[in-house]
Parts: sequence; C-alpha cells; structure tokens
Amino acid sequence: MPNIEHIRKYKNIHMIGIGGISMSGIAAILQNWGFNVTGSDTSDSEAVQLLLKKGIKVVIGHSIEDVAGSDLVVYSAAIKQDDPEILEAKRLNIPTIERADFLGEITRCYKDTICISGTHGKTTTTSMIALCFLEALRDPSIQVGALLKPINGNYRVGNSEDFIIEACEYVESFLKFSPKAEIILNIDNDHLDYFKTFENIKNAFIKYVKLLPNDGILITNADDKNCLDLQQYTVAKTITYGIENKAADFTGKNITFDNDGFAEFDVYYKDEFFTKIKLSVPGRHNVLNALACVALCTEYGIERKDIQIALERFTGAHRRFEFKGKIKGIASVYDDYAHHPTEIKATYNSLANKKYNKSWVIFQPHTYSRTKTLLNDFADALKNFDNIIVLDIYAAREKNDHEISSKDLVDKIISLGKDAKYIPDFNECAKYVKDNVKENDIVVTIGAGTVTNIGPMLVD
Repeated sequence: MPNIEHIRKYKNIHMIGIGGISMSGIAAILQNWGFNVTGSDTSDSEAVQLLLKKGIKVVIGHSIEDVAGSDLVVYSAAIKQDDPEILEAKRLNIPTIERADFLGEITRCYKDTICISGTHGKTTTTSMIALCFLEALRDPSIQVGALLKPINGNYRVGNSEDFIIEACEYVESFLKFSPKAEIILNIDNDHLDYFKTFENIKNAFIKYVKLLPNDGILITNADDKNCLDLQQYTVAKTITYGIENKAADFTGKNITFDNDGFAEFDVYYKDEFFTKIKLSVPGRHNVLNALACVALCTEYGIERKDIQIALERFTGAHRRFEFKGKIKGIASVYDDYAHHPTEIKATYNSLANKKYNKSWVIFQPHTYSRTKTLLNDFADALKNFDNIIVLDIYAAREKNDHEISSKDLVDKIISLGKDAKYIPDFNECAKYVKDNVKENDIVVTIGAGTVTNIGPMLVD
C-alpha cells in the first residue's frame, strides 16, 4: 500500500472539474485510500457517470455545501480564481490546490512513480507499459490521457508501489511530480503559446530530468538528439533505445509490416538478440514507442514473454488511429488525435504499409497560436494525402488575436501544388466525403478537438 501519511489530514476532499481525464483518476485513487471525495463539473460525461457508479457524489453545476464540508479543495487548471466554489473555500479558509500540484503529492505516495513524457506518443507508450505491468500481475495504479479498453477507462487503482502516469510538459506541469523513472520519447516544437521558444521547451525537460533521484532511471530516444543531450543532467541510470542510432542499448532490427501496417521486429540489447515483438498498432513510430516500453519493463524485471503478449494484445488507445467503421461498406474511416505536423506525418506514414486506393484527411487545426507558428509545417504534412479537407480552427483555450484562419492553411497547401478544400460545416463535410469516396479509400479524421464527431456521421 502506498504511503499516504502526508495527505492523511485531509479526510474530506472536494474536486472542482472532477470529470477531467486526470481529475477523475485522482478521485478514484483517493476514494480507494479511504478519503471522502465529492466533486462538481460543468457537464455530465462518461467519466462523471463512472465516478457516480463508484459512489462518489458529483454535482453538475456548483456545490457550495460540499466545499463547506471539505478539508481541501482540488481544482483543475481550467477553473478561474473567481469561481464560486474557489471563493467559498477562500472565505472559509479551506486550502485549495491546483490539479498538477496535487497529482505531484500523489506521486510522492508511491515508491515507484513511472512518468512517460515527450511531445508525441505519451498516451500510446503509457498504455503499452500499463498493459505489460498488468500482464506481469504487478497490480499498478495507472493514469493515462485517453480511454483504454483493457482498464475500462483512463485510470486504474492498484495496491502496489507502481504508479504509471502520462506526464505532460504543457505549462511545465510535469515539474510538480516526483518520478522514480522517466521515459522521454522526443522533444519537438509544441505548446509555443506557453513556451514561446524551442530553447524554453528544452530547458523544461532539463529541469524535469533533474527531478530524478540518484537511484532513478532515465530512458531516452537515441534517435532524437535533444533527448540524448539530457543524460548529462542526471546521475540516475540511463538507458537508450532507437532504430537509426545503432549505439542505442535497445534497438529494433529486421522491421517488417503486414497489410494492416502492423510491425514485427527483432529487439536487440547491446547487439545481442533479445526478443521478437509483434504489434497490433500501425506505423514505424510505434516501433519506437514499443522499444521504450521494452527498455522500461525489462529494467523493472518484467519477463520477455509478458512483454510480448501485452504488446501484441494492445490495439491502441482511444483516438490513436482508431478504426471507426465503413462508409457504404466500401471505404474505411479512422480517427486520430494528431494535432502537430510531426504527428500528422506519423499518421500518414502509418498508411504507407496499408493496402488502399486513395487517402482522405479531414483536419481540424487545434489552437490559433499553433496553427500560425507551424503553418508551413502543417501544409507540408497534409499535402501527402490524396484528398484534403480543412475545418475551422478549434480554439481550445485561446481567443483569435493571431490573425490566422483555416483558409490560410488551405491557401498554403494550394500554393504547394496540391488541391485542398475548406469546409467549415460538419454536415456539409460529411456529405461531400460520402458523395465522393471510392472503393477501398481510407478516410482519417485528425485533430484534438471536435473533429472526432465526424467519424460517426460518415460510417454506416
């Protein structure tokens, strides 16, 4: 059982924004540890319904009385300081703490907090590792940034000292954690609305690596120079993996792909054959994610057989190249969370090993700042698809003071000699695709916003 002494004094914990993907997981962990948990959220959701089933009281709207009965109020990053529940907590002198800070407190309850970070691939790699630990009967606690079918949600409450979490670099929230092991998958230009420059992103990862204890473990992608550079900032044990970099500790060799684009490959450790891995998720980028998983699980003493079984059974997290169904029985529809040019290229490359006629992309840019900063890169990544449709930009947390629109992206693609269509209306977009797809075409809806709603509009 994890050591909860330092938070035990807060018997009643109220959570504002409890339906959030991370908040709901924290709530379930706290309930399992015997805390009385209440919460509120602006809207009902699958996560809220799961919490209600567990007997956690959730109010849609505000719950001033639950604040009054609490010893601590935890709030998600989206909650403003003038929120009625925050104001009530302040009036009653009840301590308040932001989600990332509180999750940091929870990481300190476990002997082994395993943090998976990097610009791309966090959710998939966290899921792979989680399944390997489950296969090995390690009874881990898990927090992952998407719904994962084998655990029926985005979190699992275990009773061992293993806590496997996805650690995001946005607003440097991962600096609040106390990791025993870190995986850093890659470092790329993203979240520039916060970081402003790539140097600042790298510096955040340097600070993150310095959090490791002397007996900790750092696992980095040897094919990414920015990741390799991080080893100098820690005395923890360092392990590398890669495909291109032959000096890596764990390398993937003899990579082949089947008709679904799923890889099979040999893992070598220090130039000796280690094991053979077969994946059930597409793309070369997932070979790298799997190598990171193999490196970490091996360090934790998980048998090669358990790793093999878990990785072959893993069919992807929610919205990670997820099959949605067929259009008129002739064309396949997939949905993907990619919202950065590097991720879009990885998604496109996943198609390279599939058998199909023509490719379609329906892309919804995510945030004005990212679209403006990476406009040329987005155009370059999207131009590979045969048919390109761009929806309006999904604002997320921003106002549009960037003087950018989806039309600018469409114009940029056209300037590269490729046709692209701007169709802001979802119904019109779905109709256009249905009217024009041919047999064996592949349609991929891409983006981190509401574009995921288009798949169900397309399929039979």
